[in-house]
Amino acid sequence: MTTNDSLLQRRQTAVPRGIATAMNVFAARAQNAELWDVEGRRHIDFAGGIAVLNVGHRHPRVIAAVEEQLGRYTHTAFQVTAYEPYIALCEKLNALAPIAGMAKSILFSTGAEAVENAVKIARTATKRRAVVAFGGGFHGRSFMAMALTGKTQPYKRGFGPLPGDVFHLPFPIPHHGIGIDRSLDVLHRLFQADVAADEVAAIIIEPVQGEGGFHPAPHELLRALREIADRHGIVLIADEVQTGFARTGRWFGIEHSGVKPDLITTAKSLGGGLPLSAVIGRAELMDAVEPGGLGGTYAGSPVACAAALAVLEVIESERLNTRAATLGERTRECLERFAAREDLLPIGHVRGIGAMLAFDLLKERGGDEVDPARTQGVIRRAHSLGLIVLGCGTQGEAIRLLFPLTIADATFDEGMTLLEQALRIPA
Repeated sequence: MTTNDSLLQRRQTAVPRGIATAMNVFAARAQNAELWDVEGRRHIDFAGGIAVLNVGHRHPRVIAAVEEQLGRYTHTAFQVTAYEPYIALCEKLNALAPIAGMAKSILFSTGAEAVENAVKIARTATKRRAVVAFGGGFHGRSFMAMALTGKTQPYKRGFGPLPGDVFHLPFPIPHHGIGIDRSLDVLHRLFQADVAADEVAAIIIEPVQGEGGFHPAPHELLRALREIADRHGIVLIADEVQTGFARTGRWFGIEHSGVKPDLITTAKSLGGGLPLSAVIGRAELMDAVEPGGLGGTYAGSPVACAAALAVLEVIESERLNTRAATLGERTRECLERFAAREDLLPIGHVRGIGAMLAFDLLKERGGDEVDPARTQGVIRRAHSLGLIVLGCGTQGEAIRLLFPLTIADATFDEGMTLLEQALRIPA
C-alpha cells in the first residue's frame, strides 16, 4: 500500500464526503507551479489552488513578509486594536480599484464572507431588500452566497430554505443561444412582474463567470447594467473573487469593460495562499453601516495582510498583468491548434480573458453539444500524467486553466504538452 492509499483511507474515515477532492493526490511540498506529493511524484499545477496562487506556491517575497510579521504578532482582532498591515492594505486596494470617487475597503477571510458583507452594505445603504444575480454564477457556500449562486448541484441541493428576495437572470452565452438582449429583457420583465426596480438593492455579476464555465460578461451587458443601476439607484457589485489580481491581465476583470462598479468583492489570490478577502467600494456606501455592523474575529488577519501587501508588490514588480496577457495568448493559440487536430478529442468554445481560459469537450468535432463525461475522462488522464487541472461549467463540461502567472516558460510548455497527451484519442 502506498502512502497516498493510506492517506486516502484515513481521509475517508476522518473527513465527511460533502467535501470532495479533485484527485487522490496528497501534497508534500510545492514551489511556484510545481507540486510534489507524499510519494515524491512531481505534478505541474494548472489549478493554482482554484485561482489562489497567481504569484505561485511559496513566492519568496510572500514567505519573507509572512515570516517578518510572525516575528511581531499573529493576531489582535482589528476591531479591538488596529494595526498597520490592515490599513496599508486597504489604502493600496482603494488606490487600485476602479471605483468612482473616494473608495474604502474592509477585510474578511473568504470570498463568501466578502459577498455576504457586500449585500449587507448594499441593503443598508439603499434601504432595499432584493438582489439580482445570474444563472451559472458562483458566489460562495454560505447561505446568502448560496442563494445568489446560479447552480443547484452541488451547491444548493438539500440545504434549503435559502434566503429570499434573490432573483436570477440568464447569463449571455452565444453557444447556449442566450444573447445580451434576452438577459436585459428578462431583467425588465423582472422589474414588471416580480420586484420593482426601486426595491432592488444590488445587482451582482462576475466579470468572467468562474465555476459557471469561464464565460466573460459581454462589455455591452456590463455597460447596460451600469446604466440601469444608475437610473434606479441600484448598487452594482462586481464579484472579482476569481478574476482579481492580474488573472485577466488587469488588476480587476471589470476594467476591460471600462465600467466602474459600486462595490467589488475580492479574495483568492489576494492573500497569496493565506485566507483573506475584501470588499472595496464607494466611501458613502461603505460608511452606511453603523459601527460594529461589519467585521469578524479573524477578518483581515495581520499575517494575511502582510502576505497580501507582498502579493501586490510582486504583481507590480514582475509585471504579472502583462505576463497574464502573454500567457493567455500562448494558451489560446495552443488550444486552437488542439481544436483543429483530428487525433485529439474534439474541443471547442475556447474562451476567457487573459490567463483565465477554458474550453469544452464536445460530442462531435465542430458541433456545440458538450460531453461532460468526456471532460471528466480527460481530467483523470491529465492527473495520471502529472498535470493538475480542474473542470467547471454548469454541466461540468469545461476544463479551466489557472496556472500561476509566475510559471516558468519551460514548465508552461511541459504542462501544455501533458494536456495534449490527455486529449489524445485512445488507440
